[in-house]
Amino acid sequence: MTRLLGYVDLSEPHFVAAVLAIVFNPLFWNVVARWEHKTRKLSKAFGSPRLACYTLGGAILLLNVLRSHCFTQAMLSQPRMQSLDNPAVYHVGLALLGVGGVFVLSSFLALGFTGTFLGDYFGILKEARVTMFPFSVLDNPMYWGSTAIYLGWAIVHASPTGLLLTALVALIYMVAIALHCRNLSAESLPGLQEELTAMATLGEFPPQACPEHRPLKGGKRCLARTVQCLANTA
Repeated sequence: MTRLLGYVDLSEPHFVAAVLAIVFNPLFWNVVARWEHKTRKLSKAFGSPRLACYTLGGAILLLNVLRSHCFTQAMLSQPRMQSLDNPAVYHVGLALLGVGGVFVLSSFLALGFTGTFLGDYFGILKEARVTMFPFSVLDNPMYWGSTAIYLGWAIVHASPTGLLLTALVALIYMVAIALHCRNLSAESLPGLQEELTAMATLGEFPPQACPEHRPLKGGKRCLARTVQCLANTA
């Protein structure tokens, strides 16, 4: 890390813009999605939860394009690392780009647009827990696939600035994953329990607890996994 910092000017405007974009994006979608989950204001404004979700998803896509642009400009504005500037490392970068692209695309196809772009906050839940590839390989493949793409892009450009920014991307994604499960746990669980009890009475869901729940800190459980797991065992 010390060696990387020797190549990076932390006050360079493009670098600052990239950091702000990386930090802002998940903050934006978590705040907006949580606000929607509590108030349903977006769904009411757009006339339906799906249209509201599509609109938020479009905004997230545009912000991601801006983030990638800022990331690239930050790399191009700062020095390359000679030890990374060789054909072998370049091909490793290309491989990471390919693997990351596969994870991102396949997870999008598995989840669909609303599943990818926070549909659970809008009350749009999948009928069954997604277990196909790439979810059979790792959790949160969209996030880690995106991280692999940024890492590959940084390596292809032999950019220590890109490597440092990729580490920030991974850190912010870890925070976003934790927030996503936490936001949909304690505050939503009472209403969910009533709904599931009613559905179990009608025979739509089994009343027993799901063995695949993963506890979070403080004994909380992720609401999205709870719903999907119960649906999967129906």
